[in-house]
Amino acid sequence: MTYDLTEEELELSAMVREFADTVVAPQAYEADRTHTLSMDVVSQMGELGLFGLPFPEEVGGQGGDYMALGLAIEALGRVDQSIAITLEAGVSLGAMPVFRFGTDAQRAEYLPDLLAGRALAGFGLTEPEAGSDAGATRTTARRDGDEWVIDGSKQFITNSGTPITRFVTVTAVTGTTQTPGAQARKQISTIIVPNGTPGFTVEAPYDKVGWHASDTHPLSFDGARVPAENLLGEEGRGFANFLNILDEGRIAIAALSTGAAEGCLEAAVDYAKSRTVFGSALSTRQNAQFTLARMRTRVHTARLAWHHAARLRDAGKSFAEAAAIAKLVAGDAAMDNARDATQIFGGNGFMNEFSVARHYRDSKILEIGEGTTEVQLLVIARGLGLT
Repeated sequence: MTYDLTEEELELSAMVREFADTVVAPQAYEADRTHTLSMDVVSQMGELGLFGLPFPEEVGGQGGDYMALGLAIEALGRVDQSIAITLEAGVSLGAMPVFRFGTDAQRAEYLPDLLAGRALAGFGLTEPEAGSDAGATRTTARRDGDEWVIDGSKQFITNSGTPITRFVTVTAVTGTTQTPGAQARKQISTIIVPNGTPGFTVEAPYDKVGWHASDTHPLSFDGARVPAENLLGEEGRGFANFLNILDEGRIAIAALSTGAAEGCLEAAVDYAKSRTVFGSALSTRQNAQFTLARMRTRVHTARLAWHHAARLRDAGKSFAEAAAIAKLVAGDAAMDNARDATQIFGGNGFMNEFSVARHYRDSKILEIGEGTTEVQLLVIARGLGLT
């Protein structure tokens, strides 16, 4: 099915799928086994223009939109979620905040390398005590003359410690706002902190359940000083700005989840056709057929959901609720299809050399990252007028 994609969108999807099958998939098992992000693959994605897809040509992008980005992420997610999230985070969390909220000088300094895949950037939001409750941020930034002095810590930060990571954008409390008759509220801002800044430490990488080839680190800040002009966007607007970024990111994560669900379906269909049990192909067994049919339904539904959200976003319409629905539906589809595919594979599904085993480990985070399932349900409930 074409899902009403344009010829250009179909060509992009086919191109990235071929790249995924011929370049990404062959290295996926070894990268997972060794917990290594292939910088060669990242470089080739940059050469294909994938990091610049949703940005206008005048800033070095490809002139596309979020539908184009989603198609690329979905195609990569079929074969290697670690590579797909590297692209998603590099665009949605690395470059997009600079493009959306940066000054002309910040755009000129950072976007050319970010959009070409020559550099990556992280987005430091989550903290040990501030996950879904991002308003509980404890990292602080205070002005000292012409500098910001940052203290605190962040955790689970993607693309923060690669050889080409140039900076992380961190959320920090820069003051309080007092409304008469109400409790004082934290004033949260976003600040660019270049890698190598004294007092800024990228800690050792995590030993994760999945996404082994994705670069993820905790970060610490101990009197880290950056120039005052490293403020990204207006002071005190960081909370509103990162909510906007997260809404868009949920579309991309939904696309990744759809790709993962499809990758599991493709692998399970091929295996069921080739696997002989009790004298006939597993695919001839009605129980297997029904399982595969349900998997196909999940892929179809997830794809419709994220396409709808992406089209709304690209048309300049309200899309936050649609993005939440897409992430919820697609995340569930990825996890359910990974479980069913592993069951189809039997004992082989427990072996990491098979893609379904890696999808089984990788897919759980799709129900957690960029807004948990529970957060998506809250957003959807608010759309129903429930408070």
